[in-house]
Amino acid sequence: MDIVQSTLKRITPVSEELLQQAQARLDNKTKPLGSLGRLEEFARRMAAISGSPEPDMTKKIIFTFAGDHGVTEEGVSAFPKEVTPQMVFNFLAGGAGINVLARHAGAEVRVVDVGVDYDFGDTAGLINRKVARGTRNFAKGPAMSEAEMLAALQVGIELADQCKAEGVALVGTGEMGIGNTTPSSAIIAAISGIPVQELTHRGTGINNEALQHKIRVIETGLALNKPDPQNPLDVLAKVGGLEIAAIAGLVLGCAANSIPVVIDGFISTAGALIASELHPNVRDYIFAAHESVEIGHRFMLERIGAAPILDLGLRLGEGTGAALAMTMIEAGVKILKEMATFDQAGVAKG
Repeated sequence: MDIVQSTLKRITPVSEELLQQAQARLDNKTKPLGSLGRLEEFARRMAAISGSPEPDMTKKIIFTFAGDHGVTEEGVSAFPKEVTPQMVFNFLAGGAGINVLARHAGAEVRVVDVGVDYDFGDTAGLINRKVARGTRNFAKGPAMSEAEMLAALQVGIELADQCKAEGVALVGTGEMGIGNTTPSSAIIAAISGIPVQELTHRGTGINNEALQHKIRVIETGLALNKPDPQNPLDVLAKVGGLEIAAIAGLVLGCAANSIPVVIDGFISTAGALIASELHPNVRDYIFAAHESVEIGHRFMLERIGAAPILDLGLRLGEGTGAALAMTMIEAGVKILKEMATFDQAGVAKG
């Protein structure tokens, strides 16, 4: 718990003065006031978070955290859990959706095993930070012990600290874990008190009967474990996931290190939700990549207070939406850095 508390103490509000200075610079560019819409928001926030009027966008990293879920025993996913390690190998080979889109965005993908039920050994390129071989079935008891949950949080925090040391400009979150929309729905249900059926969707594409079963499994898990909505770490341990905990740690660590973080879809936002419930200023450092097809995602984004950048009907995860959103954020920064002012261009200001 010490590393969590010390990280929380390092989180401060983003400078309002820097936000205003960046907007003043944007207002002096050769365009009508506010005419570049949210690109201007991205630019001023990047400047304020990074503390630089000209943010260096050279180094961008997307962390794809992998973990398995005991609740898959209940038949809540259309895919078997064996797909989790298979997809990890696909990430490492550069053949997955996240690899393609990260290359497009000029970002590096780092794959982290935080809880896969598979022995990867010394697999080249894999960051081995395995806390456990998956969570336990939260329909029968807590998903994780407090120690496991904190260890997974620590993984994310330490990776964020490493990003600071490396001079990373922008961090993205992604995940892989068969069954992980189930704990994500459970997390937002536990914290918000909204009925499970209003928050739960098809994940990998289950049919109507399976969806009703998934809702019942989540309701059973919440009734059994009674997670405390006032204690986000209790919710995380009882019905969460190891990769969700690592994402929560990464978001906390990014906020503590003044690094902007782009969260991907439903599962990544579950981690970001935990982080933002732990400290009110965490949300200042978050960019929401997109709004997922998963119906619970909107409730999470509203609670965090994050407006999604994209709405493309995405539901893949892995960090794919984060990679695409990075290109929009970088576009805004380029406007700030490269667009001429009225004086430079010799254009009369209206």
